[in-house]
Amino acid sequence: MKQILPDIWQWSWFSDEKQLDFNGLFLMIGEHKILVDPPPMTAEARTVVRRHEPVDYIIVTNRDHLREAAVYQAELGCQLRVPEADAAQMDVTPTKTYKDGELLPGGIWAIHLENQKSSGESALFIERGRGVLIVGDALIGKPPGSVRLLPAEKYVDIQKAKDGLRRLLKYNFDSLLVGDGASILVGGKQQVEQLLSVAS
Repeated sequence: MKQILPDIWQWSWFSDEKQLDFNGLFLMIGEHKILVDPPPMTAEARTVVRRHEPVDYIIVTNRDHLREAAVYQAELGCQLRVPEADAAQMDVTPTKTYKDGELLPGGIWAIHLENQKSSGESALFIERGRGVLIVGDALIGKPPGSVRLLPAEKYVDIQKAKDGLRRLLKYNFDSLLVGDGASILVGGKQQVEQLLSVAS
């Protein structure tokens, strides 16, 4: 568990199958303590989280990033929020669903991204400092310092997927925190602009 930004900690679990770090976030924003897309915790990560109990919420960005959310929801006694458009495909009963434009606990804005791998794919935007954007499967942090899309076969139409990501550029963010791969703490928006400017 490493503090990567003020009030934001990240821990990682390496996926042998994907050859990528799966990242979870622990946010302490004002009075709220929130986990995002939690993979299995290391003993160290669990200690840090338990030290700051109670955890209020777990927020999941898409149906494939449920990961250990149900386990930690039961263990920590917190609420679970999932994208409305993915809820029916998830083997869990959320406390509440969320949709595009909704203001989530901690002042986190939900941004629905169309034509992605899952119908509910969402980004989370924290409007503080120079701006923080959290993504699930929308962007992969690989190689470190840059971003890419998932393999083309994961999408119905990869060009439409890229077009769907363009709405991210309307937001002012510097830090891009990814669920898979290496997060970019400075210059994240420029990397997204660069990716989307490349012709398909």
